[in-house]
Amino acid sequence: MGGYRPISNSTGWNRMSAVERFFDTNVLLYLLSGDATKADRTEQILSLGGAISVQVLNEFASISLRKLGMSVDEVREVLAAVRGVCAVVPLNLEVHELGLQLLEKYRLSLYDAMIVAAAVLFGCKTLVSEDLQHGQVFEGGLQVLNPFL
Repeated sequence: MGGYRPISNSTGWNRMSAVERFFDTNVLLYLLSGDATKADRTEQILSLGGAISVQVLNEFASISLRKLGMSVDEVREVLAAVRGVCAVVPLNLEVHELGLQLLEKYRLSLYDAMIVAAAVLFGCKTLVSEDLQHGQVFEGGLQVLNPFL
């Protein structure tokens, strides 16, 4: 499989019953990184389980195919492992409407606002992201955690 680091399927990877964490695309992409420290940290925190949205799946696939040169089969394999430990939040009108409100209120990019909206509506307490401000708190008590600080 290409030049990326495969994800572990160790017994520590279990789907959570109560979802605490929501993962942003930028953190999950470190699973494919040559930066062993960040890849290991991502795998460690992902092993605790969490949630992602369909948007995260799409962004991950797009970057993996376009920028990393992975095949569709390789992308499917990596995302299947991620979906094995993460609940997948669908995109719907409620996410879209809240996302637009968050975009205005917090001056977020459209795509960051949709990530935050999906996490809030799914009831997550932590948004694991390297792109948003570490410690920032959104609606519902959702707080940003940069796992690399």
